[in-house]
Amino acid sequence: MKSTVCLTAVAVLAGASVVANAQGYPDKSIRLVVPYSPGGGTDLIARALAQKLTETFGQQVIVENRAGANGNIGMELVAKSAPDGYTLILGLTAQFAVNPGLYKKLSYDPVRDFAPVALLARNPYILVVHPSLPAKSVKEFVALAKARPGQLAFSTSGNGGGAHLATEMLKTLARIDMVHVPYKGAAPAIVDLIAGQVQLSFTVWTTAGPHVKTGRLRALGVTTKERSPVIPDLPSIAETVPGYDTSVWYGVAAPAGTPQEIVAKLNAEILRVLAAPEFRQRIGGVQPVAPSYRSPEQFSDYIRSEVVKWAKVIKDSHVRID
Repeated sequence: MKSTVCLTAVAVLAGASVVANAQGYPDKSIRLVVPYSPGGGTDLIARALAQKLTETFGQQVIVENRAGANGNIGMELVAKSAPDGYTLILGLTAQFAVNPGLYKKLSYDPVRDFAPVALLARNPYILVVHPSLPAKSVKEFVALAKARPGQLAFSTSGNGGGAHLATEMLKTLARIDMVHVPYKGAAPAIVDLIAGQVQLSFTVWTTAGPHVKTGRLRALGVTTKERSPVIPDLPSIAETVPGYDTSVWYGVAAPAGTPQEIVAKLNAEILRVLAAPEFRQRIGGVQPVAPSYRSPEQFSDYIRSEVVKWAKVIKDSHVRID
């Protein structure tokens, strides 16, 4: 009888402690891990979000870049961190949904090892080419690639990443052959594209936009089925290549076991930041997520569905990283 009473008391005290910790959260700096190198689209969004959350919480939210292994290094770091809300990951489709289908042995499980906090946005990739390439539309590009099989090189932020698979999908549907040149992050991939070392790349508008506006790159199309409301004059690739449709999404997660009260508090503050016009203006072409995906539970369901979707794409494209 005594043991039962003691166990009940311990459980009550533990529950009270979790609530107290959540109410006082945060009382120190928060680490926001980005699994890519500085300067890319993910890094820009993370720093904009970190600044706003710092203002809200009155505690520093520090962005920490942990690039490598297609984002697996950063994901593993956060998965193994204390589940107290002070270490978070801002990852992409690649880390949460693609990598489970790419790697036979993965150091983390995106469903089991994380507590989804908030889906930030979903974005099309942009097909950009070096201006020296004699193609000013998707139709002209496909024709050129067919005329030069194996001669055009495309850069990506990493082998097996979202941009890589977006290109593989185009290769399959358009029946063209191109050479893959992977980099450790979107920034170096775009640097070499601008320098003419490669001929094309898929990247997000936050990365490509400034270079397109200055004429250093030429944008041909967006990867979503419909045109983007952010850049409505740019046609969708699907207008030329039927069935083509893909995008990149950004999400924040904490280690599994993080108290629900802390997850809920983070979710509420992140959604508040997303609704601010100045935040949307700063992150450029990123499109805020639809209301149907805003809760932690909805984000969790979305991750599960995306894991299934990308496993099929990977299998059909015969892409594998061992």
